[in-house]
Amino acid sequence: MVADGFLWGAVALLGLVVGSFLNVVIHRLPRMLEAQWAAASADAESAAKAPAGRPYNIAVPGSHCPQCGHVLRWMEKIPVLSYLGLQGRCSQCHTAIGWRYPAIELLTAGVFVWSFAQHGASFSALAWAGFAAALICLAAIDADTTLLPDAITQPLVWSGLLAASLGLSHVGLGTALWGAVAGYLLLWAVFWVFKGLTGKEGMGQGDFKLLAALGAWLGWPALLSLVLIASITGVVGGLILRLRQRMSEDGYIPFGPFLALAGLWVMAFGPLPGLTV
Repeated sequence: MVADGFLWGAVALLGLVVGSFLNVVIHRLPRMLEAQWAAASADAESAAKAPAGRPYNIAVPGSHCPQCGHVLRWMEKIPVLSYLGLQGRCSQCHTAIGWRYPAIELLTAGVFVWSFAQHGASFSALAWAGFAAALICLAAIDADTTLLPDAITQPLVWSGLLAASLGLSHVGLGTALWGAVAGYLLLWAVFWVFKGLTGKEGMGQGDFKLLAALGAWLGWPALLSLVLIASITGVVGGLILRLRQRMSEDGYIPFGPFLALAGLWVMAFGPLPGLTV
């Protein structure tokens, strides 16, 4: 019993630490991409979004308050506990810290515990925990910026195929491969049909790659369930935002968070009954 408690505690702690790292990636990766694009296009205004004259990446500079620049001490970087101890505010300027930081840490800890509960202490558990963590990261980045970075989506496709080939995802390699191909082509086709009918682009290419990654991890029979769940939750989410006057009549909401949510749902509960191809 003591050993079991230690194991679950260690798994939850690992999830919290990974969740804390995800918060860094969510905040910094889009800014890193913007700085790269600005440098490539010599757009001085966009380049100003990244700190000038010093490196800016996932590791550097150290964690700090984006409002006042206060460098966080080690006791201010403990997942969840630091947020509670600081009462959700910076210790120096008292600017509110977003509730999403501890939420992502707790959610990531939850999916880690779920993965190990489902698959035991195994490489399969680590693989599925990593898959879920990547979806959480992508959902938050897309919600903030409407970006689905290739730096995450492309490795997620390849890791799904690798996990299938090693027997870690319990999806056959052929099923995973055709899941990736069909997932990409499905949204690619929807994109061009919508553009042909309306003259507008209804989604970005990152959505194609994300569904390809979901297909690689969950297999092609899950694709209809993934698209249906994402579409329904997307419509509901859009209606809620419109009712709360947070989206204009012609407003755009990213599809990636809903695809990620669908991926987590199918991972946990399987495809919708009657919708496996």
